[in-house]
Amino acid sequence: MTTRRTLLAGGLGLIGVGTLTACTVPNTSSPQDANTQTPGTAITHIHAIVRDPEDGVVLLATHEGLFRLQDRELVQMGPVVDLMGFAVTPEGRYLASGHPAPGTGLPEPLGLAESTDRGLSWEVLSRGGQSDFHALAAGPDGVLGFDGQLRASADGIYWQALTIPAPPVSLAISPKTGTALATTEAGMLRSMDNGATWITLDAPLLMHLVAWADDTTVVGAGTDGRLMTSTDGGDSWTSSDQPVGTASALGASITDGGQVEALLVIDTAVLRTTDGGNTTEPLL
Repeated sequence: MTTRRTLLAGGLGLIGVGTLTACTVPNTSSPQDANTQTPGTAITHIHAIVRDPEDGVVLLATHEGLFRLQDRELVQMGPVVDLMGFAVTPEGRYLASGHPAPGTGLPEPLGLAESTDRGLSWEVLSRGGQSDFHALAAGPDGVLGFDGQLRASADGIYWQALTIPAPPVSLAISPKTGTALATTEAGMLRSMDNGATWITLDAPLLMHLVAWADDTTVVGAGTDGRLMTSTDGGDSWTSSDQPVGTASALGASITDGGQVEALLVIDTAVLRTTDGGNTTEPLL
């Protein structure tokens, strides 16, 4: 692991019925291959932000790999991979997709990879050399990913192609019930049957990012810069009083005190809010 303060530069089971796509031969990167990034290299873009469910540390999935953010310090974990898609399963396993740097021994594109050691090493489960999942979500019954085609997998190895009314910009799955949400140009979509069918929700504005805080509480980033919160799975929403800015990454959880916490990346700032976006505090 490489510890340093890094400057942010620039902007930022789902089982189906039908034919399944077989996986590629798994590939593994080792911790010895992990830290090829030179000290002082800036993080140019953060694709995902989420708290590790085991220890509560904030994880940043970036163009330069995975980082843990704790006490305003960044710790780089594992190999340099442009993590276009990143998700944590309810059990705490890390899933990722994207583009590995040369020398990592990982396929390009990555396909779906898994880490069971908090990002120190990655094993490609399937679709290595085939899929770059820009939208990726994990739930109690499996994985949803979008690589130009919506795909679902119960085990991360065998996949089924699904249809969706519009291409998803982001995907999120509730941790226990497995309800899926997708942000699209056609509006917020919800699936109660593992992505097989979708309905359009009557949201008050268009959102480009969405995250579940728990099984009923959802946070969304509006295209007008406002933070949206729903406590009934997306049926109704409240808005922040003022825009907080256009978020490039969004995470959500429930604090020990029962507050809805949203984590946002806006421009070069990593922010936290517990009042629906009306006030924010910097984490980095």
